[in-house]
Amino acid sequence: MAPAVLACHCRFFFSSRFSSFPRGDVVTTRRRPPVLPLASSPVNFAYSPPKQREGETENTIDNEKKITSVSNPLVKHCVKLRLRSSYRRSNDSVLIVGLTPILEICKFQREENQSFYIIEQLFVLEGTSIPEELNNISVNVVHVSANVLKKISGMQSIDSTKVIAIMKMPRGFCDLDKNGSDAMFHSLLPSPSRLLVLDGIQDPGNFGTLIRSARAFKWDGVFLLPGCCDPFNDKAVRAARGASFQLPVISGNWSQLNAFATKQKMKILAGHPANSGNNPKTSALLTREVVNKIASETLCLVLGSEGNGLSYEALEKAELISIPMEGLYESLNVSVAGGIFLFMLQPQNPRD
Repeated sequence: MAPAVLACHCRFFFSSRFSSFPRGDVVTTRRRPPVLPLASSPVNFAYSPPKQREGETENTIDNEKKITSVSNPLVKHCVKLRLRSSYRRSNDSVLIVGLTPILEICKFQREENQSFYIIEQLFVLEGTSIPEELNNISVNVVHVSANVLKKISGMQSIDSTKVIAIMKMPRGFCDLDKNGSDAMFHSLLPSPSRLLVLDGIQDPGNFGTLIRSARAFKWDGVFLLPGCCDPFNDKAVRAARGASFQLPVISGNWSQLNAFATKQKMKILAGHPANSGNNPKTSALLTREVVNKIASETLCLVLGSEGNGLSYEALEKAELISIPMEGLYESLNVSVAGGIFLFMLQPQNPRD
């Protein structure tokens, strides 16, 4: 019997009912002992270390170098990582801006006894100490000027951004249309209880917040349908606070999702405004009674963009559900509505 499907719309869930991511003047790289060589897939930096160049200074005692020029090739490499999805994929690297997501990823790595989230390079604002939490990690450290940090981060104000890292792309990411396979899909999610499906979510802030919420409420993974923001866009990574490195993230299409849901016997739900007239289906209200009724079932939850809503496939294949609301509000922000759904539908007995 084909699984039921629940789809979620961004213009969210309302009802009149209420219910319970050549050269520089100076190049800085400090090697903190012990330093191990990168295990695999070295980044193809567009510069030629470690020859000293014109304008470069070096402390021969501490072996410290600094980057002060925004035209330094390593800086250009970082900017490309921040701006270009294809460049991130070809280099298998992600730029992580800010100490909080860096620490969250490292903490998760320690807790899971994982060793593959390698920090390839750590950029620290000159005059700033290496964060204590990173002292025991073997990492290449580069001290940079404020202008360089602004260039790399893309921010005008760096008061709260004094550390940036280049990290390996997580093994939990899989693009089924480019280098993935059904076997990889199933290996990342062998027996999921809850799967968040994002349908054309383009805003990086909303996108990252939803992944963060999915991690917080112990959902098993995230599936990205066509039209979604790149999961490693710098703004999306910042909003997710490292959660995109802590959950399996699979990019694919409806055919692949439907085949997976059928094999796993998952019900598919989609959030949709209760009074929307663009679909003949009626939406069930997200009440405690409904939640208790489906608590033991394995679920996919589909959320659509605020601008375009759910795709045609979601409206056709999913079982629609809406959030009871008072007043005349037509919708909720997708990250707000998604947070409510993810909390209410979280697994009752989540795996550790």
